[in-house]
Amino acid sequence: MGITKKVTVAAVGLGLVTLSACGSSGDAGGGDGSGARTVTLVSHNSWAVSEDVVAAFEKQSGYRLKVLEDGDAGQAVNKAVLTKDNPQGDVLFGVDNTLLSRALDNGLFQPYEAEGSDRILPEYRVDEDKHRVTPVDSGDICVNYDKAWFAERDLTPPKTFDDLVEPAYKNLLVVENASTSSPGLGFLLGTAAKYGDDGWQDYWKKLKANGVKVAGGWEQAYNEEFSGSAGGRKAGADRPLVVSYASSPPAEVIYADPKPDTAPTGVAEDTCFRQVEYAGLLANAKNPEGGKALLDFLISRTFQDDMPLNMFVHPVREDAEVPEEFVKFGPRAENPQTMEPAKIAENRDQWVKSWTSLVLK
Repeated sequence: MGITKKVTVAAVGLGLVTLSACGSSGDAGGGDGSGARTVTLVSHNSWAVSEDVVAAFEKQSGYRLKVLEDGDAGQAVNKAVLTKDNPQGDVLFGVDNTLLSRALDNGLFQPYEAEGSDRILPEYRVDEDKHRVTPVDSGDICVNYDKAWFAERDLTPPKTFDDLVEPAYKNLLVVENASTSSPGLGFLLGTAAKYGDDGWQDYWKKLKANGVKVAGGWEQAYNEEFSGSAGGRKAGADRPLVVSYASSPPAEVIYADPKPDTAPTGVAEDTCFRQVEYAGLLANAKNPEGGKALLDFLISRTFQDDMPLNMFVHPVREDAEVPEEFVKFGPRAENPQTMEPAKIAENRDQWVKSWTSLVLK
């Protein structure tokens, strides 16, 4: 996405994620008219939405929207688990397919089938017997490359996982920590899907020997370490390869001034892992009715059409519009790596533990 998330608005260093504060002020109150009724959304720090969309939700529902951003998706989910008996808000947004089982196994959500769920594309639907989560967006976690860096050196950018361990790309790649970062975990799962239970560790040994660098999260990796991003250029970054999203190149075009005719970054097409983000009504939400109204809105056409050019993720509604910029500068991966949630649930913690021991020590 999330991705994301998701995700890549912050990549251009313009602070656009502050849009999440729009309409979020005000005191919580009851339904007796003594104060603004507030519904609180807990999210990762890549939440972004247009002001008029927030206004539309508030007018339609009668609730004031408050947004609490809580770090990377992994951090947000972990904190939600720790505070589930007294949650920070009513709805959690940004738990993705790499972390979904952790949220469900810890009883974070209460059942609710959001209005409009029948318009969600079938490939994104999960937990349909209990309706504890609602799909909101999807995106591809992929290696991005700095086009200018490779052109200046007359070096062909990598396209596949196998390419990344070749000597020509030594000391060029930065990835996120798989134990704390959603895209970092997604990339790890992509390698596990590609090379299997018995092969992914050998692959990471090769990546480590080829000089892969590990950053704590996406913000650091993309905006501080990656030479192809606007933030990275300002920071003097020296890594021309980064784990990010297929939708990051459109963000680099849309928020550049002046706008280039082509994206300054590209995507290694065969390094992608398909990510889906969900939202759910927290089990001990103080305002469950407001939370239900918010979930309905997150999959409405109003929100789904607005979301791509704010969070740079794809909508999940079958009738939502995909922006022209996505089609031109950031097309979806044709054959992304995927993994069943049950397999992720069964192996994730052990894979992350093994990855940490192998890569960070």
